[in-house]
Amino acid sequence: MPQTDLSPMEEQEKLLDAALQIVKVESFQMKRCLDKGKLMDGLKHASNILSELRTSMLSPKSYYELYMGVTDELHYLEGFLIDEFNKGRRVADLYELVQYAGNIIPRLYLLVTVGVVYIKTKEHSRRDIMKDMVEMCRGVQHPLRGLFLRNYLLQCAKNVLPDGDIDTEGADSGTVDDSVDFIQLNFAEMNKLWVRMQHQGHSRDREKRERERQELQILVGTNLVRLSQLECVNVDKYTQSVLPCVLEQVVSCRDAIAQEYLMECIIQVFPDEYHLQTLNSFLKACADVQPSVNIKNIIISLIDRLTLFAQRDDSNGIPEDIRLFDIFSNQIATVIQSRSDMATEDVVSLQVSLINLALKCYPDRVDYVDKVLETTVDIFHKLNLGCFETSSAVCKELTRLLNIPVDFYSNLLTVLQLKNFEGLFQYFNYESRKAMSAYVINNALENDTEIPDPEQVDTVLNLISSLIQDQSDQPDEEVDPDDFAEEQGLLARFVTLLKSDDADTQFIILNTARKHFGNGGNKRIPYTLPALVFAGCQLAFTYHSQMDTDDKWEAKCRKIFQFCHQTIGALIKAELAELPLRLFLQSALAVGNIPFDNHESIAYEFMAQAFSLYEDEISDSKAQLGAITLIIGTFEKMTCFGEENHEPLRTKCALAASKLLKKPDQCRAVGTCSHLFWSSCTTESSGEEIHDSKRVAECLKKAIRIANQCMDTSVQVQLFIELLNRYLYFHTKDCDSVTDAVIKQLTDKIKDDLPNLEVNDETDQIKKHFQNTLDHITD
Repeated sequence: MPQTDLSPMEEQEKLLDAALQIVKVESFQMKRCLDKGKLMDGLKHASNILSELRTSMLSPKSYYELYMGVTDELHYLEGFLIDEFNKGRRVADLYELVQYAGNIIPRLYLLVTVGVVYIKTKEHSRRDIMKDMVEMCRGVQHPLRGLFLRNYLLQCAKNVLPDGDIDTEGADSGTVDDSVDFIQLNFAEMNKLWVRMQHQGHSRDREKRERERQELQILVGTNLVRLSQLECVNVDKYTQSVLPCVLEQVVSCRDAIAQEYLMECIIQVFPDEYHLQTLNSFLKACADVQPSVNIKNIIISLIDRLTLFAQRDDSNGIPEDIRLFDIFSNQIATVIQSRSDMATEDVVSLQVSLINLALKCYPDRVDYVDKVLETTVDIFHKLNLGCFETSSAVCKELTRLLNIPVDFYSNLLTVLQLKNFEGLFQYFNYESRKAMSAYVINNALENDTEIPDPEQVDTVLNLISSLIQDQSDQPDEEVDPDDFAEEQGLLARFVTLLKSDDADTQFIILNTARKHFGNGGNKRIPYTLPALVFAGCQLAFTYHSQMDTDDKWEAKCRKIFQFCHQTIGALIKAELAELPLRLFLQSALAVGNIPFDNHESIAYEFMAQAFSLYEDEISDSKAQLGAITLIIGTFEKMTCFGEENHEPLRTKCALAASKLLKKPDQCRAVGTCSHLFWSSCTTESSGEEIHDSKRVAECLKKAIRIANQCMDTSVQVQLFIELLNRYLYFHTKDCDSVTDAVIKQLTDKIKDDLPNLEVNDETDQIKKHFQNTLDHITD
């Protein structure tokens, strides 16, 4: 059969399997020789095993698997040699002997293995052997092979590195300084090998090489882990000798991948207390790395780590002598200034991290938060930036920046102390400003944050102006009606938070809000101005409650109702009818319940305005019925009118009811008017209902006549039943004009007409209604 071409992955598997098979065979022979005491033969087979690591055909991933298989067998050799030494069977000059291996890869692996055995058995000077091994490994300059060789050296020496300030063991065993020198030299050489990988091969394989390098980065980072595990490396030693050497190597390698990974490594492996003492030097090094390094992620990682450290229960927080915020603020400014090509969203991301630091480490320092915002404004100004699109990365980051203090403080009054908060709003486009405004309002509503000062109210309403009035950059297309209603409803709810404990200040607040909301246009004011009218009525009741302490309370009530009247007038100018009518009626009720001087004439004016709107602006018959019913119901509840004003108003109601276009509407409205002549109160009646039974009877009889004029029998019978219920109501109230004979006559009339109705669902409902009425009479 012809041989098929193998894929790269299959080719790698084939090469790896072949190498591992050789390792398996040679390791068997090595162990057999060692078990028989044939050390030299065993070393020969060990050399053959190690020769497999000379290959250049394997990918880093496959080479790693081979490396693991080979080093596992070397551990057996190491264990054998230690046992031999412990039994007193020393082999003279073994350390020199293995250096005669034919190839450098087997030679150096064996050198390391035997060198570690010599250190463990204290056969020779630990300091000299360590220095010799790390220097000899320079003999392998192939990046992949050299990295794994030095990693083997680091792993083997892990438990034998000296970790004391003085040489307690004697025999030149070394101190922690020797360990630091050993690891730092190994780290420097490994980093050079790792960086060199980037510059080998064709430029078209660059992405592949970068992926391979990222697979191998942990080998280099392990050196820093070992440094952090040395117990005698304290803050002073770290500050004076460890970090400067590491940073020098990182900066001097001039490789973006290495710099980004190693800076992150430093942050993660060393204690937070060490970072606090070396912030300036670390951040200065950040400014010196390659332009292509994502320095944002490095600084954010450090800030986030120190922020968490400050919040840990087992930490003492940030020492007072370390001005953490100032250090980061200044160094970040230096980094941004030195990197003119840094993406704007990355600049804002750094500010996001810095504001998190300020809030979590210094929660009482509002000025720190404002300084971050001020810095951001200055950067945007220097870059001469315009508005950001909603979908852009910088807009999303800027939204995060502003949301953080809003969420953290959960108090809009504190947010208002941030002088530069509003300044960043101008960099949002219309949609983003609107969304941010809604976010601020929702936060205030969720936390019931009241705004008690007129200036604060003015500032807030200016801040959220994109919701209140049209903007110059507002799109021309129509907004979704449901979304628009939700936004404006949010503003109406927000009015309830514009509240001061001082009534006079509250009036100024309402006028301030009226000035802003009045510019909202005809589409917005139906949602926002009614809330101000209700707030005005509530304020009038507040003035009334202060009548014993405020001599001018009556004048102030008149003024607040004048404010309500003008506000409702703005809705009329917007060509609205039903809404202002309801507000006039609501205001009339409020005026009627507050006995200030001249309140009757003001209440009359509100009622008159409601009638005027009814007559001039409401033409739909269904809307007319609803409006006149509201007017009648409101008027019936009012007790502030004398007979001079009450009589024309109730007559006006009856006349308006009788002029409705449709007979069923007339009948129902006139029937409703009957209550005005029974349960209404005037000032002359001293709170007693007028009980004019004659006029009640006239209204009900007129309603019966109107019902008789209806052509639809079903509607006619339904109206009779409704009127029967009204008769029954007045009968129970002892209205002498409503007699049993009248009720019987109407009942008989309904009984006569019911059989003539068509059989349908509507008729069933009418019959059920009538039967319920009869049951009530029986009871």
